[in-house]
Amino acid sequence: MSDEKLTLKGDRIAKVIARAGVCSRREAERMIEAGRVTVDGKKIDSPALNVVPTNIIVVDGKALPDKQPPRLWKFHKARGLITTNNDPEGRPTVFDQLPDGTPRVISVGRLDFNTEGLLLLTNDGELARFLEKPNSGMVRRYRVRVHGRVNEDDLAALKEGPVIDGVQYGPVEAILDVQKGANAWININIREGKNREVRRIMESLGYEVTRLIRTDYGPVQLGKLERGHMEEIPRKALAEWFGGKVVGISDPKTKSKEGFAQAKEKPRFKGPRKDKKQDEKKPRNKGRKPNADRRR
Repeated sequence: MSDEKLTLKGDRIAKVIARAGVCSRREAERMIEAGRVTVDGKKIDSPALNVVPTNIIVVDGKALPDKQPPRLWKFHKARGLITTNNDPEGRPTVFDQLPDGTPRVISVGRLDFNTEGLLLLTNDGELARFLEKPNSGMVRRYRVRVHGRVNEDDLAALKEGPVIDGVQYGPVEAILDVQKGANAWININIREGKNREVRRIMESLGYEVTRLIRTDYGPVQLGKLERGHMEEIPRKALAEWFGGKVVGISDPKTKSKEGFAQAKEKPRFKGPRKDKKQDEKKPRNKGRKPNADRRR
């Protein structure tokens, strides 16, 4: 295995692993640094390598699966589940609850142990990374139940982006939905998705979060999906939302599509065709006026 084969051609190895749906790109980088990845039988410890399709990549003793088209699912997470494949404390995980026959998937971001609602799952690490990046513009919408009397001026001030314990957060849209006694429901929109962001923001205002539900992630809505159920997003919707932005998802606005020949453009309609034979049978008027006296 030559250095040129690994460093000058192809794609970054972490990107290739992520696109195969094994994990996110960042997680792939950590796995490489931990010595869990080999290329052509040689263990590597740096993600600063490029690989080509002829390289044999093995992760944790298993060959990298063939690249599959990007797919996306929505899952209704219940409270009391942790978003990880293996929990050292033995707590139930999201992946333990997935239906039989579900392909290998990774989560788009995470929901903490006591947060419920919409969780996105995908077989494609690049799609996951695109959805997680703040500059992708994916708005996360939550319904939050808090204990305390809510000051709407405090909520309005969050639009400037709060600073909590020295950490700068992006603009937050928070609107009081209903106040019932000592409890209130608030609708919150965020774009960054930092760890425990919503809970920390509410706690900074002096409110105790008693329930937290994510209802939307970008264009994907939880809707009426039952708790514990999973539903795949149609590929047509993926093309409309992410076409041309994520490798493997074609843009429906372009004339040509991946894997298909481009059809020729049909000529414009110019009216019904004239039958030449019919025209020849019609008697021709040799200059006579329609109302001329034929007795002459």
